[in-house]
Amino acid sequence: MPDGTPLTDETRSLRDAFGRFATGVCLVTTMGPEGPVGFTANSFSSVSLDPPLVLWSPARASRRFGVFAEALHYAIHVLGLDQADWIPRFARTGEGFAGLDAPLNDEGVPILPAALARFDCAAHAAHDGGDHAILVGRVLRASFRDARRWSSARAGTGGLRASFSSGSRVPAGGGRCRTPSQPRFRVAVVQSFPTGIQ
Repeated sequence: MPDGTPLTDETRSLRDAFGRFATGVCLVTTMGPEGPVGFTANSFSSVSLDPPLVLWSPARASRRFGVFAEALHYAIHVLGLDQADWIPRFARTGEGFAGLDAPLNDEGVPILPAALARFDCAAHAAHDGGDHAILVGRVLRASFRDARRWSSARAGTGGLRASFSSGSRVPAGGGRCRTPSQPRFRVAVVQSFPTGIQ
């Protein structure tokens, strides 16, 4: 669409225009009334360092929307390239947590080890975002590791295009650990923040 061309089919054209901006892919998890729930999202952003805030925007049309809109705590996992298989697992028709033995964090939220970064959050605020909600979380804990980043952009109308870039080095002093399914990587716990919902 040339510069200045009006959006004729507003929904489709606007979606395609949004898709030209490459984003990361996140998996948001919480504990619902019937067990652990996961939600894939690319509408994630940092908001503030003081207080430590992030936001993400679930679609109101999702069957899982109510669980996350009412959740007091959730965890946002930023996916690395080696977690590509988590995307279809937690998509609309995926198997989700079925067959997974996911540990729980201190707030009882299911977490998936070895994400590129993880933010354990307490619900802080919710805002109207049209057909989405804008959920702001206060970061209680954050961790990260060094790996290739997953990013995505929509290639025309042909679907999702994936790419990646090298991860930055973790500052000296980060711990080393292994998991059975991952090579050695370095993890640094960024900080623990005061709890509480405002």
